[in-house]
Amino acid sequence: MWHDCGMEVIPRAEHQDRLARVLHTLRMCSTFYCHAELSEPWALEMPAIADSVSFHVVTAGTCWLRLPEADPIEMRAGDLALVPHGLGHDLLSEADAHHGPRVDQLPQEYVNPRYSILKYGGPGRAAQLICGIVSFDDPAARELMRTLPAVLFIGGDTLSTASSIKDTLRLMAGELSHPQIGGEAVATRLADILVVQAIRSWLMNGATTPAGWLRALEDERIGRVIEAIHHNPGNMWSLDRLAQLATMSRSSFSNRFTTLTGEAPIAYLTRWRMSIAASRLRDEDITATRLAAELGYRSEAAFNRAFTRINGQTPGSVRRRQRQ
Repeated sequence: MWHDCGMEVIPRAEHQDRLARVLHTLRMCSTFYCHAELSEPWALEMPAIADSVSFHVVTAGTCWLRLPEADPIEMRAGDLALVPHGLGHDLLSEADAHHGPRVDQLPQEYVNPRYSILKYGGPGRAAQLICGIVSFDDPAARELMRTLPAVLFIGGDTLSTASSIKDTLRLMAGELSHPQIGGEAVATRLADILVVQAIRSWLMNGATTPAGWLRALEDERIGRVIEAIHHNPGNMWSLDRLAQLATMSRSSFSNRFTTLTGEAPIAYLTRWRMSIAASRLRDEDITATRLAAELGYRSEAAFNRAFTRINGQTPGSVRRRQRQ
């Protein structure tokens, strides 16, 4: 079977192999989780948090999810919604409810520094939600996050093809409704799995591939180049070498790459390298000199200039912040 991506087509199996490799990179940094027990009337503001994905699972009752300048979405028990791009949004007991207080400013029981239980609202009907904020540190995962819609909604009544999501939701609800020793740890790990399952379901079942990075990954020639950059970012890549890999002329390759990804090939390469560098500086005890050599820069000064231009801070400042 062949998959039409609007440019050249590649076998669906090869396309899914590439998606599988991207999904394999989805390593989350769990920021915070909350088990919310809410009673009508209630309204909560979820603050904007850069470079994060919020998720909400309704385990009992109903609620409404509202983003700025968008119609509210009704959520029932068993429904799941992801809000990528760090967007602020509201959770409400009624679709037309006014803004409520910021959820992080309400009193709640902190089971540990990353998990809390929130009880809030009036005397009316109850709803229960599991909410979380996660981020992705892998560069490929961050590219994937950029392609997601403003809200990724998966209804519990339409999950006939996603039994794994149903199973995870059931396990998560069970852990939190019947607390046991270590239950919050199990629930947070299930939440990580749930986010990956939701993204996978969206990728595999979406009617069309969105424009941008995923569309470029699907393209036979440009996808080949992107994977080569990801696999070996420190190679001495040039526009000529990348065009040769794509078996295209320089101008045709550059135009096609830019059309699909939204940026020129060398700009993409540089941003990719700097994303890797920033992650490694945060996670490892590594010097800018070593990173410069490993990522294909002939001098540390050139690496420092590129890093500062892309990330808005010097490699040294990132290292110092991580040590602190």
